[in-house]
Amino acid sequence: MLPHKSARGAEALGRLKVFEGVPAPYDTKKREVVPDALRAVKLSSFRKFCTLGDLSSEVGWGKRSLVEKLENKRRERASAWHKKRLASQNNVRKALNLKEINSVRAELAAYGY
Repeated sequence: MLPHKSARGAEALGRLKVFEGVPAPYDTKKREVVPDALRAVKLSSFRKFCTLGDLSSEVGWGKRSLVEKLENKRRERASAWHKKRLASQNNVRKALNLKEINSVRAELAAYGY
């Protein structure tokens, strides 16, 4: 929360920098998730919170609806990719299980069972 009506808050708001997208030195870096900083871990269910999109739109950023639309598209693509990956992993597991079963059967056949 910025006390934007006081001199101190106005100076802090003047120092605030918000970028659309990822700025140049950081766009090539690998993105990481910090589990200790996740909202689900750090905030209680009754605590109020503010997202960067809320803050940005309050200070005059007008592209929030576009970003939400693009974020929904990204989520759909990520969900489809995740389902495809799980199916692929399940196929690999099934193939490995069949291979193990066949090798056990071959060993048993070698011993005359």
